[in-house]
Amino acid sequence: MPLIAVMQQVFDRPPLPFDPNRQSLKAWAKYCLQERGFKVIYAQNADFAIETSTGEKAYFKVSNSAENLDPSVGWIVVDPSGQNAIVVAPQS
Repeated sequence: MPLIAVMQQVFDRPPLPFDPNRQSLKAWAKYCLQERGFKVIYAQNADFAIETSTGEKAYFKVSNSAENLDPSVGWIVVDPSGQNAIVVAPQS
């Protein structure tokens, strides 16, 4: 299964609902992914990177708006209510 599809499953049923009073969007996204076994690593030009079992890295940023997204990185876009999130693949 492609990485984006697996990540979307995480955000379809996150281990913890997003609460802007308790954590930032970036911290919440990283927590959800780490909790489900993803290797989340530091990335200089993105919010974080996901390292696959083959050693490849996919770079992601988080946002609460789907407007003006940089196509060079993947995005996790959470709607303003915090109830839904979509994972957008980077454009190569």
